[in-house]
Amino acid sequence: APIAVLKDHTQEVYSVDWTKRRNAPQHILTASWDKQIKLWEPQKGACLATYSGHENVAYCATWSPHYLAVFASAAGDGTIRFWDCRTSRCLSIIDDRKGEILHCDWNKYNKDLIVACSTDSIIRCWDIRNTREPSILLPGHRYAVKKVKFSPHKENIMASCSYDLTVRLWDILLPNPMLEVVEHHSEFVTGLNFNLHLPGQLADCSWDESVKVYAPTSIRM
Repeated sequence: APIAVLKDHTQEVYSVDWTKRRNAPQHILTASWDKQIKLWEPQKGACLATYSGHENVAYCATWSPHYLAVFASAAGDGTIRFWDCRTSRCLSIIDDRKGEILHCDWNKYNKDLIVACSTDSIIRCWDIRNTREPSILLPGHRYAVKKVKFSPHKENIMASCSYDLTVRLWDILLPNPMLEVVEHHSEFVTGLNFNLHLPGQLADCSWDESVKVYAPTSIRM
């Protein structure tokens, strides 16, 4: 049986993220099609706070690995919002309405760098201290980019997956940042993650009913 069942959203729940810091309370963030982010204490099954402000589907909410009690949310309204869960206050907004923002991820080494992917097929890196323009633009995918992840082992390495059926590897420090295109799925690639314990290894998943685990040649260590 489940340890806890958390129900307070009024539409589909799209993402879930545990607290990343060991010295922080073990809370969960959820993002939903009801446009809201919720903070939970799973041990008590309690919703501690609700964060409203997005004008469309909230696709992603993810804790900062650097700033205590701060998280980012990405939504279909084309914005990324930064929140402090101690005050329930929106700290700042990246307003980039060129498409729905489907996912965002914090850099594990640079506390001020966040990456986001969008339905317009462009990946954008942002310095959260200056959000007027993205610091890096990464074109290359042909259709919406579903997920993007920074490597847990190297500050400059990223991976992305897309409805164009590909996974792409990137080095954001290079003049030509796209390192490799992986084409081993026959349907939309909808998720990916780096192996925290084996540097250079990835797993991805697709609508073709498969999960593939591999070590891209461009990032082998």
